[in-house]
Amino acid sequence: MTARRGSRMLRGLIAAAAVATLGVAGASGATGAVQPSTFDLTILGTSDTHGNVRNWDYFRDAEFDDSKHNDVGLAKAATLVNQIRGQRGKGHTIVLDAGDTIQGTPLAYYYAKQEPITTTGETHPMARAMNLIHYDAVTIGNHEFNYGLPMLQTWAGQLDFPALAANAVDATTGQPAFKPYFIKTLPVDSGRPVRVGILGLTNPGVAIWDKANVEGRLRFDGMVETAQKWVPVMKAKGADVVVVSAHGGDSGLSSYGPELPVENAAALVAQKVAGVDAVLFGHAHNDVPQKFVTNELTGEKVLLSEPSKWGQRLTDMQLHLVRSGDSWRVESSKATTHNTNTVDEDRTIVDAVADQHAKTVAYVNQVVATSTEELSAAESRYKDTPILDYINKVQTDTVSTALAGGPYGTLPVLSIAAPFSRTAVFPKGDVKIKDVAGLYIYDNTLEAVVMTGAEVRAYLEYSAKYFKTFGVDDPVDPAAIEDPAVPDYNYDTLSGVDYDIDISKPVGQRITSLTYAGTTTPVADDQQFVVAVNNYRRSGGGNFPGITKPQIYNEQKEIRQLLIDWAQARGVIDPKDFYDANWRLVREGKPVF
Repeated sequence: MTARRGSRMLRGLIAAAAVATLGVAGASGATGAVQPSTFDLTILGTSDTHGNVRNWDYFRDAEFDDSKHNDVGLAKAATLVNQIRGQRGKGHTIVLDAGDTIQGTPLAYYYAKQEPITTTGETHPMARAMNLIHYDAVTIGNHEFNYGLPMLQTWAGQLDFPALAANAVDATTGQPAFKPYFIKTLPVDSGRPVRVGILGLTNPGVAIWDKANVEGRLRFDGMVETAQKWVPVMKAKGADVVVVSAHGGDSGLSSYGPELPVENAAALVAQKVAGVDAVLFGHAHNDVPQKFVTNELTGEKVLLSEPSKWGQRLTDMQLHLVRSGDSWRVESSKATTHNTNTVDEDRTIVDAVADQHAKTVAYVNQVVATSTEELSAAESRYKDTPILDYINKVQTDTVSTALAGGPYGTLPVLSIAAPFSRTAVFPKGDVKIKDVAGLYIYDNTLEAVVMTGAEVRAYLEYSAKYFKTFGVDDPVDPAAIEDPAVPDYNYDTLSGVDYDIDISKPVGQRITSLTYAGTTTPVADDQQFVVAVNNYRRSGGGNFPGITKPQIYNEQKEIRQLLIDWAQARGVIDPKDFYDANWRLVREGKPVF
């Protein structure tokens, strides 16, 4: 044996003895147990559950199914959570939700409006389900504000875990209006526990979309700036791992202008905020099993995942931690999403909401009117259909009646409606609440503003960007007619004027004819109109031009309920009472359909 080799062996034996001595002493120096050097952490996540507890489609009054055979609901997600938690250990698993929880189904609507939990004291079905799943935290999404702050606060108070929104700030005090973050301590045998900090970020767009509910009460700061403020605080409080639960997509884009911080900032948080290890995000309703973003300050790769919508997927993040002195750090991470159609509903959840589910089913099956024929929304994106005109008729009548005799009573009333659903149908015969709710799936309220002819034209031009460009002789497939970057709910049709949309022309030059309804007289640029519109659009949702101005009508009436009331008052839904084929798609003046 050479002297050099013998020296290396001696140094190795001394180092090993030193490590063994440190291990025996442990953090406390008294237990004699060896501290673990690694820890495997699981972060399970849902997002955009939108009031789905059961795997049920209340609009069809049947078990949920779609073309890809997805399932929905927290009862499905619960089964996966329980399985994974059982496999990896309760002490190694954290369960989060990234927001948009209490709006979106007739079940959620019923306990917000028909028997509101704010007055009955009833526990919200989403609170019941989430408490039984034992979530650790939920982020407040933008749709949590739809029913007003009292409803949001009541629901949050029913949860057994914190509701987080660090960037929702009290407009008067400048202090966080909700809990900004939460640190979960996970015990480790004979060693320092793992502390996981969870930061909740809601969407700045709330300031636009729910202006009536939050203006003067709350302000919404940028996600990136808020994370830059709170992550160091969480670190100072001992957080080894920082997980951001953000209600914002990962595109870095916004559906509104630059007047507010970025709407979809999840990836920007990962890129620009040092110390973030993982981001659970939502809002965009996409299935993003795993994505890595390199932080520009540290060079570290940050893990992101989005679990689709409605409980169709469960995010499963796995973080491998190593002990570093008296703390822990993430050495590696990975993620996937699990499809909830692979498991049965958790019976505990099903039983917990059974009465509430039954009450909602009975509500949506109430008959409101008789339809003289079947009315379908299947072609409403590219053809003027009676069922969309039904919305416009009700909105026009409501606003006209309210303004009659006032300073705006003599102005022509236009109305805006979007094809929210491709599957909505009013059957011939009995029309039920579920049919109307299936047509108008959002809890929007009706407003009205004054627009000029020039603004109406600009509005229609903006809406027409929904369509792809087709040459005069190109075949047009209705199934692929739209620009995939523009969702159906951001394409609007107008009643009260006649117009052509030429899809052979460039965006911005497509409204080739715009006349007063039933005439050939062109609309003048300075002509004034009253325009009936939903609160989402009027507040800036979709970033349409000319519509974000003071309302001349706003009685906080829900459009869905107005549709139901109109039908109930007449007892009959007959297209001859409201259908007016006032717009069409053309190419060089020739109708496409």
